[in-house]
Amino acid sequence: MSAPFSAALALAPDGDGYAAVLGQAWTVGPKAHGGLLLALCAAAARAALDVPGAEPLVVSASYLAAPDPGPVHLAVEVRKRGRSVSLVDVELRQGERVAVRAAVTLGVPDSVEPLREAAPDGQPAEPPADAIEVAAHPTGDVMNLAAVCDLRLDRATAAFAEGRVDGQAEIRLWVRPHGEDPDVLFALLAGDISPPVTLNIGRPGWAPTVQLTALVRAHPAPGWLRVRMSSRCVGGTWFDEDAIVTDSAGTLVCQSRQLAMVPRP
Repeated sequence: MSAPFSAALALAPDGDGYAAVLGQAWTVGPKAHGGLLLALCAAAARAALDVPGAEPLVVSASYLAAPDPGPVHLAVEVRKRGRSVSLVDVELRQGERVAVRAAVTLGVPDSVEPLREAAPDGQPAEPPADAIEVAAHPTGDVMNLAAVCDLRLDRATAAFAEGRVDGQAEIRLWVRPHGEDPDVLFALLAGDISPPVTLNIGRPGWAPTVQLTALVRAHPAPGWLRVRMSSRCVGGTWFDEDAIVTDSAGTLVCQSRQLAMVPRP
């Protein structure tokens, strides 16, 4: 498959929305990857609105259940069609179960130089020679999506990948899709691409996302996307994760914040 990400977002009209198939490749362990679900909801909203140039600007998603690979239905309802801003509600269902409920705000992303933008954090535009290639690492046995996109971890922030605990609640990485340039929907996926930062503080295991809100700031340039994932507070039950996604030209393309559950000891 020459462009597996675009193929994963294929939609077919179906009743009050669209039918899609969650592929085995876009999973973490046995379950569909949350970033792929976010991008799929955004794709369904964009298709339902059908306005040239309109892209998802904000996606606010509640994760109610973890779907398995296989068929899903995306029910859509256009709440507002505006000249600058439109709103579409999306429910991703598998069988009778609602897995994701998302509110998608659509409009035209920024295409001019920002009036103000924070300085880059020093992460290089491309992964260095010592970056960890996830597909060739044991981590890739869990992060199956490393087989359908290039994913490299910054060794300095991936203690867990070397069997260490350093207490650092931050992970930096680089990602790009196979066979195509990143687009707005892939930027959304990149905002949830990182392994959970709890791995570095000695809490391995599944860290299910409960709520995630992502902002799309611009169309990404071709090449690698840089991702910086960090947490301000890891509690006994809940932890937050903030992602900053920057493209190869140094442009901020996506920001996300999520609330997730700390893996059990």
